[in-house]
Amino acid sequence: MDSLITAAAQALAKGDPLGALNRVALRDDAPALALRGIAMAQLGDFARAKLLLRRAGRAFGAKEAVARARCTVAEAEVALAARDLGWAPGRLDEAGAVLEAHGDRANADHARLLDIRRLLLIGRLGHAGERLAGIDPAQLPAPLRAVHGLASAGIALRRMEARNARAALVEAREAAGRAGIPALIAEVETASRLLEEPAARLIADGVECSLLLDEVEDLQASQALIVDACRHGARDRASFVSLATRPVLFALLRTLAEAWPKDAPRDALIASAFGSRFTDESHRARLRVEIGRLRTALRPLARISATEAGFVIAPRRAVGIVVLARPVEEKHATVLALMTDGEAWSSSALALALGSSQRSVQRALDALAEAGKIQSFGQARARRWVMPPMPGFATSLLLTASWPAG
Repeated sequence: MDSLITAAAQALAKGDPLGALNRVALRDDAPALALRGIAMAQLGDFARAKLLLRRAGRAFGAKEAVARARCTVAEAEVALAARDLGWAPGRLDEAGAVLEAHGDRANADHARLLDIRRLLLIGRLGHAGERLAGIDPAQLPAPLRAVHGLASAGIALRRMEARNARAALVEAREAAGRAGIPALIAEVETASRLLEEPAARLIADGVECSLLLDEVEDLQASQALIVDACRHGARDRASFVSLATRPVLFALLRTLAEAWPKDAPRDALIASAFGSRFTDESHRARLRVEIGRLRTALRPLARISATEAGFVIAPRRAVGIVVLARPVEEKHATVLALMTDGEAWSSSALALALGSSQRSVQRALDALAEAGKIQSFGQARARRWVMPPMPGFATSLLLTASWPAG
């Protein structure tokens, strides 16, 4: 490798893409194409970066397996930054195996961390945690150790584990400082700020207040029966009942919980569950049926009794009932939560990350655009959606994992 290539690679490792381009911008050999692609990615031109990296991969000969594998890893990193979540992870695994076999442990670990970050982005926390546990951060160079800490913190944040997230971010901050890469340091600081912003709202006895993530974690360990509007379920310290696929039952449960210790009027229950302003005998009959179903679902946690005015809920084991609500009440909150990272998203990537159909996501995007909350650019398959971050709320914490089963 000649001196210009070496100098350009060192500049990129320090986060200086312009310095790298000054050395290789006019060269079209395979190593220069790869370095130019990485530099363009650091400058935010992902389309150009992807093209250059593919050209570099083709330009390296069949005997240069390590160089081709590194191009694949770089292309995967560009795809992740561009929120192109449809790329085949199998290619990344193959590239990582080639790098491992040839002794390039750092880039092999980098490939694994990229896959973990993708898994985290699409909500597969269990798989991401298993893969992350197989990487020893002590064996990583400083930049990758910072990425490892960010991934650990991301998993902990989505699981509402504030203390684990804080410890991981401390390690990430130290590693990023040793690496001296400005973009990496900024990413750690951005993640750290989530711990200082409201993560949820607590509604109890008719009073509402904001909670930080540490306070949410403390609430989970309390003796209260928690009706969680983030995960659409209820739990005490012994068991959890999910109503994520039963929105009518959860609407009834939340109305009962917000009214506790008083009873919830029938009209209020009908309005919250069925969206009807007017009440007739058919609504009352349907309410009795749905309350019966809710009683059955909540039998391990609570009792529901009829009163003269409506219905009242009472916990079986817990001390008190509270509602844990999202920091921002918004019909399409999960779409906004993904987009608050400031990146440009396609509707297909959002659908993959949310586990929803592309048509449903497109309807949500159209509604948000009509309300002026997001903007789009490009046409057809090149269309992308963006929004500025929402200050004052840790909106990414709307993308939480399910409660543990007990």
